[in-house]
Amino acid sequence: MCLGMGLAYLGAFATPEPHHLPVAVVGAGPQAKVFAQTVKDKAGDALDVRTVTDRATAVDQLKSRAITGAYVPDAKAPELIVASAGSDMSATAVEKVFTPVATAQGVPLKVTDVVPPVSGDPTGSGVFFLLIAVSIGSYASVAALGAAGAGLSMRMRAGLVTGVSLAVSLIGAAFAGPLFHLVDHGLWGVWAMSWLYSAGILFLGVGLHTFLKRWTTLAVMVLFVMLNFTSSGGLFRPELQNGFFGSLHAFWNGAGLLEGIRGLVYFGGHDLARNIWVLAAWLVLGLAVMAVAAAVEHGRTPAVAAPQATPATPAASAEDEEEEEVEEAVGV
Repeated sequence: MCLGMGLAYLGAFATPEPHHLPVAVVGAGPQAKVFAQTVKDKAGDALDVRTVTDRATAVDQLKSRAITGAYVPDAKAPELIVASAGSDMSATAVEKVFTPVATAQGVPLKVTDVVPPVSGDPTGSGVFFLLIAVSIGSYASVAALGAAGAGLSMRMRAGLVTGVSLAVSLIGAAFAGPLFHLVDHGLWGVWAMSWLYSAGILFLGVGLHTFLKRWTTLAVMVLFVMLNFTSSGGLFRPELQNGFFGSLHAFWNGAGLLEGIRGLVYFGGHDLARNIWVLAAWLVLGLAVMAVAAAVEHGRTPAVAAPQATPATPAASAEDEEEEEVEEAVGV
């Protein structure tokens, strides 16, 4: 776990650099196109530079998340337009790109944030920590439901998973709304996506426990911490990460929850349907794994024979083994 966490977090976060970060230069004439090409030539693969005809078009593209920032050239008052609710780090990266341009002209750069985060989450990072809280509530519950519930029927475990995921999602909604005011509207949507996310983790984890036993905790840590938090876009969006973690952002469940909340709360539902489908796909995967686990467990069940006295020693041994498994899961 130490090795995995180090490789994942340092590999994803240690050296963030722009990779085809989409930005725009506002202007309709040839001068704007020449300026945009100059910026592109200096930045290389770090930036994906385009031109838009006017400021209103640039704002529309920011609100649809087509670009990360838009620069309005002006000899006396240059302006940079950003949408920091989409990613504060990306907005900062764009500002670092265009501030020297204005400085070279000897004028200050005006930065306008057209989609700022709510007052309860001024840096926009609160949603990322909400993701962490819901994730921990979900994957930690896998250890208890998988180990302590191993003697229960799969139907009973599925019922417990449904109840626990509902509880986790309600706690997440309480964090997002009345407790910390991370969102100022769309709280029911945040709860629904949190439930999809939590249920997907729990169904998949409890299903995997049939096959992995004590290694289940490590497996869910890899899936829902090491690969999940690093690819979610909570700190750095994929344009600031290497290709591996950037590619995971397109279909991993943490990114689906985080970007779904951002789209719902800040960007008018943009890309919301796709992110909900990502969460739903993980839930379907979890249900499928649990169904396979149920079939395997049913196949392992021996035929019912005539009643016999059960020796005390084996029963005690099985009970000790189950307790040991629970203790190890909780300890991890």
